[in-house]
Amino acid sequence: GACCGAGGSQREREREEWTEREGRRMSETITEEAIVDINEGAPGQGFSFVQKYKEKLPVRLGELTDKVLEQLKTLNKAIFPVKYNDKFYVDVAQSGQYTKLAYYSTDILVGAICCRLEKPTGGGGGGTRLYIMTIGVLAPYRSCGVGTEMLEKTLEDAEKDPSVSEAYLHVQTSNTDAMGFYKRFGFEVTSTIKNYYKRIDPPDCHVLTKKSPDEPGGRGGGAG
Repeated sequence: GACCGAGGSQREREREEWTEREGRRMSETITEEAIVDINEGAPGQGFSFVQKYKEKLPVRLGELTDKVLEQLKTLNKAIFPVKYNDKFYVDVAQSGQYTKLAYYSTDILVGAICCRLEKPTGGGGGGTRLYIMTIGVLAPYRSCGVGTEMLEKTLEDAEKDPSVSEAYLHVQTSNTDAMGFYKRFGFEVTSTIKNYYKRIDPPDCHVLTKKSPDEPGGRGGGAG
């Protein structure tokens, strides 16, 4: 707020510049194969699924506010080789507690999980679906448990919410590391979509779904 004065603005600029520098450090590793459809999330493109922790990174998870929206955009620009459109961020803002930001050393933004809530339409039954659009962690902080911690907390919140019937996401069919990772959390392949991705090969994706414990097919006891 205004109470922070110029010092607060300076700190915010420094944090954004730092995030952009981290993005430039990893820019050489981005290839055409990593580019996905601009309108869809890219779970798995932004953090390591292989659990070879350098060390567990202590992070604080916070929710998205108007104040940190620009920081989230800067973070995603540094992690993902696409520019997400305005609707992406409208959906993220409306997802409330399910979108989470990971901060290291109090206020350095190092990762985020971005979600969308999909409410039933057309008067049909069924609960709200939680779509996990992206999970991303800055390259120097990967393999430190940050992505795992964000996903765990988001799924915990979903299980406590009686209006949410399931969580789902898309994974490229060839990404066996990602599928193994999500299956550890209770996700199962429920369908396959041909030609889902526009500029990567193979272009097909699996839809992985985790039912609420109270839903038919849900496990009732978490991811185990």
